[in-house]
Amino acid sequence: MGRVSQAQAEENRRRVVDTASRLFREQGTQVSVADLMKAAGMTHGAFYKQFASKEALVDEATAHAFTELARHHSVGLERHDGQREAAQQALIDTYLSVEHRDDPADGCPVAALATDIARDGEGREARRVYTEGVADFTHFLTTDDQDGIVRLCTLFGALVLSRATKGSPLSGEILAAAHAALTEAD
Repeated sequence: MGRVSQAQAEENRRRVVDTASRLFREQGTQVSVADLMKAAGMTHGAFYKQFASKEALVDEATAHAFTELARHHSVGLERHDGQREAAQQALIDTYLSVEHRDDPADGCPVAALATDIARDGEGREARRVYTEGVADFTHFLTTDDQDGIVRLCTLFGALVLSRATKGSPLSGEILAAAHAALTEAD
């Protein structure tokens, strides 16, 4: 079997990072390398041609997830003609939706990765990236009247609790109460 081109190797790496970013948000960083590579449509052995370790992939996948989040915020601002409050309101509406609750793989890395980063991130690149991502998110959410940290904690807490109580009426009540708290204060 011949060697893959540099372009194909880069595409393979991108596919693994994208797949890992989604799987880690959906299932946590304990996903096995074998399962991750299978989901990416590649062999287990191909992993070691691309990454020094699983920890290196966790670092890169975390960075990828937060790059997506920042891009999402930029697109929101563009969609609302630079009107920050309108973009924030749209983000709150989307963040506290049943669709976001039910799709952690494509959802917010702040909520999806918090436990894994807290448990295993000490001294790692993933912790640094996560911390910077949280700071950037709080900056995006800050208004003249509301602290971005408080707003993010409300979003984060509501999403995590709603996911944990999914299937019960309480799940929707949590989303609705947080939405009301964040939008009625504006």
